[in-house]
Amino acid sequence: MDKGSTGGQYEVADIMRGLYGDGIIACRGAFAPALIAELRADIDRLFEEALARKGGALNRGPNRFYVEVHPERLRSFVAIASHPWVMAVCSAVLGPDYRIVEVGFDVPGPGAMHQPWHRDFASPPETVQGRRLSSLAFNITTVDVTEEMGPFEIAPGTQWDLYEGDPMFPDKSLWPRYEALAQRKLPKVGDISARSALTIHRGTANRSNVSRPVLVVGADAPDATNAIKHDLQMSRAYFESLPEEVRRHLNCRVVEQLEPIHQAHTIAGLTTGVSMGGEYAG
Repeated sequence: MDKGSTGGQYEVADIMRGLYGDGIIACRGAFAPALIAELRADIDRLFEEALARKGGALNRGPNRFYVEVHPERLRSFVAIASHPWVMAVCSAVLGPDYRIVEVGFDVPGPGAMHQPWHRDFASPPETVQGRRLSSLAFNITTVDVTEEMGPFEIAPGTQWDLYEGDPMFPDKSLWPRYEALAQRKLPKVGDISARSALTIHRGTANRSNVSRPVLVVGADAPDATNAIKHDLQMSRAYFESLPEEVRRHLNCRVVEQLEPIHQAHTIAGLTTGVSMGGEYAG
């Protein structure tokens, strides 16, 4: 997405068209390579710590993990949260009082399998009945993604799909529809995307010999409830040091000393992988 023509601002119409249409948009080259290198170093360190702590990393399938983190342990958090595109997208879709409720990262390692097609949580009433998006997920890759690395795959427009059965995992009889729509995303270092986590998607098999770490930042409208699945916390000293434009958009616990994060956003349907032939595997 390019900047709009008015005062260097991003066009609200472009943002709304993309997220209410395909369900995903991107800003290419939003961050300098040096910032992403710093982010990757922080993620690598935090991932090592999480794996060493019981319950520190959530299983998202064979050799695929998710870890929520304390934002202040990411040196680039303020730069990301205050990026003009991030703020413009959140304000346009979620309103001026949006809140950041989640900061974490996914690590699909070598040997990670296809995930089943899914959305990250059940569609809330404001989406089902009101056709309104009340949450967004931002993804920042730390590598130049290739086909072999198990890229993210999304079925555009399916944030509005209604179906019977499991509210997060559509029946396998619907998979051919998603495979026909599927787009594989191959972002480069410096890119950031925003999507509705309700848009049907999956991680694909990582056939390379390297991991593909990606930062995840979740944001809610004031009436959304995704914060209850997370434990965003900050030390008082860090919270008070933040720019007001960042601090006012946080839904977090302010603590005197950081506490270990209880990784509560478990998704049972993602603990197994799917073979290339479409069968579930351990």
